[in-house]
Amino acid sequence: MAKDDKTKKDQDDSAKGEGGGKKKLIIIIAAGVVLVLLIGGAAYFFLKPAPVVEEEVDPGLDVPVPEIIQSTEIGPMITIEEFIVNIISEEDRHYVKASLTLELNKEAAVEETNKRMPQIRDAILLLVGNKTYEELQDLQGKKQLKAELISKINSFLQTGKVKAIYFTNFVVQ
Repeated sequence: MAKDDKTKKDQDDSAKGEGGGKKKLIIIIAAGVVLVLLIGGAAYFFLKPAPVVEEEVDPGLDVPVPEIIQSTEIGPMITIEEFIVNIISEEDRHYVKASLTLELNKEAAVEETNKRMPQIRDAILLLVGNKTYEELQDLQGKKQLKAELISKINSFLQTGKVKAIYFTNFVVQ
């Protein structure tokens, strides 16, 4: 009987040993899976491209700005006398004092432009008056203003078009 007890004890120990080996194998596999997931997560976190942050864009910046073309032909010029207009500002009162010159594409447009000068000055005053102090401080804001002025003036000219606008005096205070 003692032999049977010893054999039974050996079988129980081997069963426990196999069970312990299976548990170790499961723990090793689980640790490997966790390690692979951690490495994959870290690789994704560090190697993913930086997120594109879209800044709020002022809708006025979508206005196409025509590039100044250096051409050999200079069109007829019309000078618009100095004007002063208040501009939008949150803190203090600001204004623009400016004068400009219109370059036209045809000589025939000079007469019509002179006849429509009140309309042109009105359009300029309204467009400049709707700008903020900050918009008129930088180069992009001034280029945008030129593009808007060209578009507005060309909308009511029939015999020719404004080719370019040149600020001959521009002070923002």
